[in-house]
Amino acid sequence: MTAPSEDLEAPQAGPLTWWPAPAKLNLFLHVTHRYSDGYHALQTVFQLIERCDRIGLAPRADGRIERRTTLAQVPPEQDLTVRAARALQRHTGVSLGADIHLLKQIPLGGGLGGGSSDAATVLVALNALWDTGLAPEELSQLGLALGADVPVFVHGASAWAEGRGERLTALELPQRWYLVVHPGVAVSTAEIFQAAELTRNSPVITIRDFSPDRVGNVCEPVVRARYPAVGEALEWLSRQPGAFGHPVQGRMSGTGSCVFAAFDSAEQAERVAARVPDRWSSFVARGLNRSPLHELLQRWRLQ
Repeated sequence: MTAPSEDLEAPQAGPLTWWPAPAKLNLFLHVTHRYSDGYHALQTVFQLIERCDRIGLAPRADGRIERRTTLAQVPPEQDLTVRAARALQRHTGVSLGADIHLLKQIPLGGGLGGGSSDAATVLVALNALWDTGLAPEELSQLGLALGADVPVFVHGASAWAEGRGERLTALELPQRWYLVVHPGVAVSTAEIFQAAELTRNSPVITIRDFSPDRVGNVCEPVVRARYPAVGEALEWLSRQPGAFGHPVQGRMSGTGSCVFAAFDSAEQAERVAARVPDRWSSFVARGLNRSPLHELLQRWRLQ
């Protein structure tokens, strides 16, 4: 990714500020049925993690929305950050615009919600910077039109999710550390959800029923068949020793391609991370119950 390019002639209405956009893991993913409009009814647990993209925002006085970072894989008109800013602008009628800078740390097509989180950060931060005053639920509805994962990032808490992903119940999840392995492929969410072989009749469970040992990810067989590298990474991860020498439990997040395993400590996760084959990339991240975006926003408002 190239460095952000600066437009020195842009009529600024505020300084450039930087905001985190955290990644997420799906600790499980069930599809219980398909709605008449083609969208899917889901059940999942969203675990926020400390791996973050960084979004730079500078309000503009001329109303223009401009992305200032080159992303070869994502044209500006398709970028969820640009679409989020324009959606908020249209909804509120605000006359201000914004320059948008992106520092990407979350892999594209990895099932970690990077694009959705970036969009949510733009909605939440510009709502503050533009002083548009929308409540989280209204921002969440704007975000849902951009993607099913956007609402959880708008609300900023790890959560149990149902419906299209917008019916959220905040959870206090146990403190875990996660090794995330990216096998070097990008998976299209639309492709997986449109697959004829995707299971769409998962039994409905309750929060009380949730246990990582009793649930799985219905997208995994579809992704493994279409992207063999994901299956290879899962098999490798599931052979690694965890606590007391027991093999760890490898999981796939969302529609892939990233796979992950949970550990009780950073040291345990780092030991396995040191053995990740060179052909893949990986990182270790702490699980979070509250988004760093909302913690920063709270401090910003107190200034």
